[in-house]
Amino acid sequence: MKYLLKQPTVINEGKSEVVDVLIENERIVKIAPTISSISDSSVQEINLEGKYLVPGSIDDQVHFREPGLTHKADVFTESRAAVAGGITSFMEMPNTVPNALTQELLQDKYDIASISSIANYSFFMGASNDNIEEVLKTNPKDVCGVKVFMGSSTGNMLVDAPDTLNKIFSEVPMLIATHCEDEATVRRNMEIYREKYGEDVPIKYHPEIRSEEACYLSSSMAVDLAKKHGARLHVLHISTAKELELFENITPLSEKRITAEACVHHLWFSKEDYDKKGTLIKWNPAVKNATDRDAIWQAVLDNKIDVIATDHAPHTIEEKDQTYFKAPSGGPLVQHALLALFEKSLQGVISKERVVEKTAHAPATLFGVVERGYIREGYFADLVVIDPNKKTAVEKSNLLYKCGWSPFEGVTFNHKIEKTFVNGQLVYNEDKIIDQSIGKRLNFNRI
Repeated sequence: MKYLLKQPTVINEGKSEVVDVLIENERIVKIAPTISSISDSSVQEINLEGKYLVPGSIDDQVHFREPGLTHKADVFTESRAAVAGGITSFMEMPNTVPNALTQELLQDKYDIASISSIANYSFFMGASNDNIEEVLKTNPKDVCGVKVFMGSSTGNMLVDAPDTLNKIFSEVPMLIATHCEDEATVRRNMEIYREKYGEDVPIKYHPEIRSEEACYLSSSMAVDLAKKHGARLHVLHISTAKELELFENITPLSEKRITAEACVHHLWFSKEDYDKKGTLIKWNPAVKNATDRDAIWQAVLDNKIDVIATDHAPHTIEEKDQTYFKAPSGGPLVQHALLALFEKSLQGVISKERVVEKTAHAPATLFGVVERGYIREGYFADLVVIDPNKKTAVEKSNLLYKCGWSPFEGVTFNHKIEKTFVNGQLVYNEDKIIDQSIGKRLNFNRI
């Protein structure tokens, strides 16, 4: 099917303008003030007057739980939720079961996505204290990056040996993405609160356990290693104001060697929300003070933080409904992340153009994603239609996550994702998933 999108307000590359967009053979073939109706029965003309057309979001941090943890989520279910939320491409983390610590196990994940993902996909190669030889085999042209957990994670994925870290940062030629929380600090804090409260530590102390100190010690170590070895570092889910002193606004983004990510939950929630949400908003790193949240927003606007992602990490509600130490960290976000950011645009926190920049343009540029992330002639038609005149009420009945819950339940957003195109195919339309196509493996412009 070919599509002629008539008169949407296209939000792209820092401006908003009303134009027509023609899609053929997976690509955007023409953008013009007006494109004459085409007398071709294979062209479907869609009137989008009064609606926004934006490039599909590229989420650089998700956990879709396959293989090994598919009682929580899988690539099929979560990619459907992603496109319903306007996310057309995702980059998934290696802490599945088994951990993606060999090239064979990494390829297994690509094989799963090649038959089940409705969105475009890439998977991080995992690093451990003893797999550097496997890490160095990773192809930078078709793998998004190498993930280093500088804090506890699933299985054998804590990388804390100094020799290993130096080797990774000195020898890995591609992007290194880090989870930064100092393990010794976190464990010490855990013991302090365990001695005081036993297993029933109140959730409000989560940001004291996964503390500012733990985040800063680890993030500053990662930045120091990157500067020492000239590595390409991307620090994930910044959660404190203090860490922001480690980052700079360097232009153009394509030449920036040390970049950072903010996540939607650290931009939306603060520690005041623990009383109401409890372990549903237990994430690592923790949601912290409102002052941290405000500082992260300012860093996004100042380009110290380069991209906004989700860290979508679902668990079952039964798993979350446990005492502090037993309840796992993480929550589902891909279905409503873009709507949450557009809500902040209505509140005057960020412009619609900057939302598009941080969720589509910047991740495409930062990772070197080939021909995606922008609305340009010749690029893949990964596109999202947003209706600013319809609302979206978040309810269990309309969630697409396998886990069946959302931290946004009870929120009504003032926009609605109407349509999502992936590689020129309409995969989501008016609250319905159209399972007619499979996404593509992302490719990267890297030497």
